[in-house]
Amino acid sequence: PAGDRSFSFARKPGADTCLREQDVDYGLIDETRVFHFGTLSLTDEPARSATIAAVEYAKSHGKLLTYDPNWRAPLWHSDDAAREAILWGLGKADVVKLSDNEVEFLWGCDPAAGAKRVLDMGARLVFVTCGPEGCIFKNAIAEGSAKSLRGLHVVDTTGAGDIFGGSAVWKVLESGKAAAPETLTAEELTEIASFACAAAGLSTTRFGGISSVPERAEAEAAARENR
Repeated sequence: PAGDRSFSFARKPGADTCLREQDVDYGLIDETRVFHFGTLSLTDEPARSATIAAVEYAKSHGKLLTYDPNWRAPLWHSDDAAREAILWGLGKADVVKLSDNEVEFLWGCDPAAGAKRVLDMGARLVFVTCGPEGCIFKNAIAEGSAKSLRGLHVVDTTGAGDIFGGSAVWKVLESGKAAAPETLTAEELTEIASFACAAAGLSTTRFGGISSVPERAEAEAAARENR
C-alpha cells in the first residue's frame, strides 16, 4: 500500500558474480573522475576479488571513491559476512551514502551517530537517508539535514536510494569541490541534499527504477519549493 518494494534474486550463479579480476578494464578507471562501488559484487567470488582490486586501483590513482553499501540480506551467507564487507567499503570511500536501516544493522545506533562513525573510518562526506524523514549529512566542518518532499502519492520506491546517491554525487561534482568534499559548507550541503531528496522523492511517484528518474529542472524546482 505504501509503494515499498521487495526483492527476489536468481543466482545459480548470477552473471553479476562472475566478473574476474582479469576482466577489469583499468583504462576505464584511468579516464574517470569518480569510481562508485557497493557490496552486491562482494558477496561471491570471483566478483569479490575483482571489486577489491578495482577499488584499490582507483584509490591508489587518486579517484574520488563513492560508496553505497546497498545491503541486501538474502544475498549474503551470513550477517557477519555482510557486516565485514560493508565495513571494508566504508574504510575505502571518500563519499558515502547509506540508509538508516544500514546504520542500525552495523552499529544499532541512530543516523547521526552512524554518520560520525563513518567519518571516523576515513570518509570525507556522508549522507544517511531516512526514508520519508529525508536525510542527514556530515563532513569535517558541517552537519545538518534535508527534508523529504511532502504530500507525495508514493507508488514505487524502487531505485529511490540510488537516485538520491547519484543526484548527490552529481551536485558534489558540480560544486567544484569534489577533490575536497570535506570543505563543503553547511549551506552547500543543504542544497546538495535537498536536490537529492527531491529527485528521490519524485521518483517514488512513478513506477520503475531508471524510468522514474526525474528531469533535472523538475528536481531543482521541487527542491526550491521544499526548502
